[in-house]
Formats: sequence, C-alpha cells, structure tokens
Amino acid sequence: MSLSSFFSSFIPTVYADAPEDKEEEKPEAQEAEQEEEEEEEPEDTMPELQEQCKESAACAAATKHFAHCQEKVSAGEGFHGEDCVEEFMMHCVDNCVAPKLFAQLK
Repeated sequence: MSLSSFFSSFIPTVYADAPEDKEEEKPEAQEAEQEEEEEEEPEDTMPELQEQCKESAACAAATKHFAHCQEKVSAGEGFHGEDCVEEFMMHCVDNCVAPKLFAQLK
C-alpha cells in the first residue's frame, strides 16, 4: 500500500472537471439568504450615549476645555503645529458610557 493510497482512503478526491450539483445547493442557499434577511440588526446606542455623556456634568469640564482649544487653534491663535487632542474628554466619555452600554447588553 502506497502512502498516497493510504491518505486517499481517508480524504475524498475532488476533480476540477467534475460537474457541480447546483440543484441540491439552491434550496439550502435560498433558505440561508431568507434567514439572513429576517434577522434585524439591533440599533447602535453608543453614539447617543456618547453625546449624553459629553453633555453630562461629569464630563462638562473636559468637553468645555476641548471646545475652547478647538476654537483657539481654528482661529490661528495656537502654537505652531498645535492640535487639540480629545483624549481627556474621550476618556471621561468612555468611562461614563461603559456601564450604561454593558447594562443594555445583558
């Protein structure tokens, strides 16, 4: 017994010129497409929660600082190459959003 015949006894051989059985696949493919269409995507509430947290008292100071920095840089009054990094504001917003978002996922 050769090595190739040993493996071929476990693994079926597929030939490129063999005709495909499309009739058998059509009903299954149609059922899968119908199931995908029936499932609705849940609405993403994260952007709404982020806006609520930006306006909340907890993050108001960071949001105000970021807006002031943006105005200053946009008016050309900032340092050369200065840009406003929203890391502090987004850190505050993320800490505010996380518990609310995970509570909705339960």
